Amino acid sequence: MPLHLVFLVLFAALLHASWNAMLRGGADRLWSMTIMCVAIAMVCAVAAVFMAPPAAQSWGYALLSALLHVGYNLFLVRSYRVGDLGQIYPISRGSSPALIALGAALFVGETITASELLGIGLVSGGIISLAFRGRSLSVPSLPYALGTGCFIAAYSVVDGIGARLSGAPLAYTVWMSALWGMLMPAVYIGLRDARSLFSVRPGMFTAVIGGLVSLLAYAIVIYAMNEAPLGAVSALRETSVLFAALLGSLFLGERLTVRRMLACVVIASGAIIIG
Repeated sequence: MPLHLVFLVLFAALLHASWNAMLRGGADRLWSMTIMCVAIAMVCAVAAVFMAPPAAQSWGYALLSALLHVGYNLFLVRSYRVGDLGQIYPISRGSSPALIALGAALFVGETITASELLGIGLVSGGIISLAFRGRSLSVPSLPYALGTGCFIAAYSVVDGIGARLSGAPLAYTVWMSALWGMLMPAVYIGLRDARSLFSVRPGMFTAVIGGLVSLLAYAIVIYAMNEAPLGAVSALRETSVLFAALLGSLFLGERLTVRRMLACVVIASGAIIIG
């Protein structure tokens, strides 16, 4: 993978960990997530006016990805209800690279080199090991965390294909994100009501910024997936757990143990191999 793509994806990883830390620290995570999506929809709707739409054959993928992103949002919010950032984030992100590599091989026809396979394995194994406490993996919301990983894998493969078919990865990201950003408020209103969604609360500005940060992070990843193998980009992106571990320790009062630091070394080694 070209060096400039490696640095771009690592920057996206930092951005992704930052908005997850914001979400985990919030009081009403479903509301915060939905406000993030509203901000994403508004920005993308404006940007779409100045862009030609992506190729017609990519629209089905954009809609499917938007639906998968909503599922991802709901599972992530549910995961953080009883789990901390240092556990849920590693499980959800760590379970996805191998699934993405498999999906890319099955649906895109990508071949993975031995070194990339080793790197993906190290990143995935290191991330999952971060979720352990002692010798046990005791996470009440484990099914939701693993479900989040499945959604990540699914929308990553779908977007990797859709971006390539679109002929314009940036336009594809904008239109897909606009669809996703409109669907999530509809789901929120169905689960709760419109009044609580649009009421002004503390944390609204932070949620808006979080939405813009998440959009930038994913746009970078979509661009990288258009230029490099899906599995390699995905595994490198998952080094965001390194940043999440640090943010959780600095701002959420979570412990950064020797086990977790060693796992971070394994992840970094895998990222170097992939790069």
